[in-house]
Amino acid sequence: MRRLSDGRTERGGQPMSTPKPLHLNAFLMSTGHHEASWRLPSSDPYANTNVTHYQNLARIAERGRFDSVFFADSPALFPDVGRRPSGSLEPTVLLTSIAAVTTRIGLIATASTTYNDPFNLARRFASVDHVSGGRAGWNIVTTASVDAARNFGLDEMPSHRDRYERAAEFVDAAQKLWDSWDDDAILADKDRGVWGDSTRVQRIDHAGAAFRVQGPLNIPRSPQAYPVLVQAGSSEDGKEFAATYAEAIFTAQQTLADAQAFYADIKYRVAQAGRDPDGVRVLPGVVPILGSTEAEALAREEELDRLIVPEYARAQLARTLRVAPEDLPLDRELPADLPAEDEIEGAKSRYTLIVTLARRERLTVRQLIGRLGGGRGHRTFSGTPEQVADALQDWAAGGAADGFNVMPAVLPSGLEEFVDHVVPILRKRGLFRHEYIGRTLRDHYGLTRPANRLSRQAHPLPATT
Repeated sequence: MRRLSDGRTERGGQPMSTPKPLHLNAFLMSTGHHEASWRLPSSDPYANTNVTHYQNLARIAERGRFDSVFFADSPALFPDVGRRPSGSLEPTVLLTSIAAVTTRIGLIATASTTYNDPFNLARRFASVDHVSGGRAGWNIVTTASVDAARNFGLDEMPSHRDRYERAAEFVDAAQKLWDSWDDDAILADKDRGVWGDSTRVQRIDHAGAAFRVQGPLNIPRSPQAYPVLVQAGSSEDGKEFAATYAEAIFTAQQTLADAQAFYADIKYRVAQAGRDPDGVRVLPGVVPILGSTEAEALAREEELDRLIVPEYARAQLARTLRVAPEDLPLDRELPADLPAEDEIEGAKSRYTLIVTLARRERLTVRQLIGRLGGGRGHRTFSGTPEQVADALQDWAAGGAADGFNVMPAVLPSGLEEFVDHVVPILRKRGLFRHEYIGRTLRDHYGLTRPANRLSRQAHPLPATT
């Protein structure tokens, strides 16, 4: 969405109350989520590899008492380095540097189940949780990229279904590894000369279709037991996976009705999976572009859109739609004969969102590129701080969100403006915290610490003599 007029219509012109406080995550991406943000005079085109830049952003989000910061990732280079700053620091490494300069904010990194192994990844996230004092989260992805597949010795990427089947086994094995130590396994008994109790550390002996893992993990159970599990896929396979494993869900919808439908569907699926729907946070992505007036905010958005290089953007859209760039004339609508979603082995839900948006609003390719430039399908809110706060409140009060994945179009200024001008309004309305209550990411999300499912079960290590 490019204007807030329909946001005000959703509210019927009157403020609506929200039964629970919002959760806010800051999705950080180099110079900002708008693909042309790096071209602004104030932007640092080298920010994507600048640790100090990200540490500063995390401090800003922590000052605003955000639940967490989040980094996307892919084990492949962006196809066209001409388009925007490309290449990124490995996110779990980046999180450790951020942990050193923050004290409370949660730290979420993306990691692929298709191009990692459970032992190494379980150890990495347990390490981040220890280093940060219990603030780690794992955004679980299956990676829809042929380029990534070819970086790992595959000619083509595995099918959508195969990737999700592997992901389910991967998470199962990782959870077993995190549970391979009891909380009380460390005795630290200097008098007896006994550091740990071997009967409280176990092998897991996982044997499945994709992985064989003996265990135990070579690091003790971390402060949160294991990181908060986050998921971002909205395909049928993705939603079933989320219903089984996810504790927070990042999602993308363009309309209130679509967001309400997704929210109701995912909460129903969680309940059907035997889990508590209130224990899963649904956080749609939003791209706020703020101004002191609505006209100023729209002018900022239009300035960014003018800086988009159409050739680059059209090439990316063509890759997403699985067509040739020449099949997408800039001043025509999308062709009628696009593939159906079930023919897409990549990011199915994002494909459907983009096509639906273009068809519903009869956008030309040029107009569609502009709509996707800020958030790649996430909804853009351009307006005053009060208007943006109204729009967020509408979605939460309307049963569409438990909070939001905030994606500033420009960084650091967009995050600073949100923290300094939108957060105070949400607080005044009783919709957001003034101070952190707990110290871990689970505390911020109101989640319980997982019990150890393997405690005192089979396969103990031999006792030390």
